[in-house]
Amino acid sequence: MEPYAFETTGRNRATLITVVLVWLALTLFILVLDAAFWLVVVIGLFTLPALYDLLSARKSGLAMSSTGLSWFSGKREGAISWDQISHIRLDTRLDLSVRTTVLLITGRKIRLPLEATPPPDAFEKILTDRGIKVERHHFSLMG
Repeated sequence: MEPYAFETTGRNRATLITVVLVWLALTLFILVLDAAFWLVVVIGLFTLPALYDLLSARKSGLAMSSTGLSWFSGKREGAISWDQISHIRLDTRLDLSVRTTVLLITGRKIRLPLEATPPPDAFEKILTDRGIKVERHHFSLMG
């Protein structure tokens, strides 16, 4: 089995563009629409996690080897061997993000960090090419 590795960082162009556009829109709300300053500040607080990701440049990723699957995200990390995995479930949520859950033979579920997983279509192809059973569930509210 050929090794596979995916790594990403919180400091990326999409995050930067999103934060800048939100702050620009909030500034325009104040200047053009005379929006209440306190309301704009409250809405702006929702950009703080993205700003933290930009400033900290925290790395996250996933690796597959012949022995198993491992992942890391900031200080969190984990690993599991292939013989413990029953299947992997990819759930598309209502916000169009895809959550990855590793279901073990014992019935236990391990959720992989969202930021540590590769793009879902590529990830599903890599897993199926390696003979791992993958279930796709679209717009699931629970699971």
